[in-house]
Amino acid sequence: MFQSHISVVDDDRSFRDSMRRLLKSLDYTVTTFPSASLFLASPEFNNTSCLVADIQMPEMTGVALYEHLRETGHSIPTILVTAYPIDVVRERMMTLGVICYLPKPFLESELIHCLELAFAHRKVGHA
Repeated sequence: MFQSHISVVDDDRSFRDSMRRLLKSLDYTVTTFPSASLFLASPEFNNTSCLVADIQMPEMTGVALYEHLRETGHSIPTILVTAYPIDVVRERMMTLGVICYLPKPFLESELIHCLELAFAHRKVGHA
């Protein structure tokens, strides 16, 4: 059976809480983490079928997290979110294979579209 477990990594508690509520309302299983290191060390890491990560975080940024996943062979479809969008970063991340790069605040419909892309990508990648 295809999983739909989403992990949200963001140091902003209010964002994590609002994402958890939204994703649960869309019938996804969701786990939130305040840092990339806690996500990487968690049991949910291997169950994650889509990752939503903030770019601007202390310790390890969302960009560094995505690069780490790629370098270690973990192909988790990833949606990066940021309150400080930078075109050159967006272009680089999209070239590296990030599913979406969303500037905060974003519309629910934009996130849903990105999730559809992520799960379509995951099904194709693991058929």
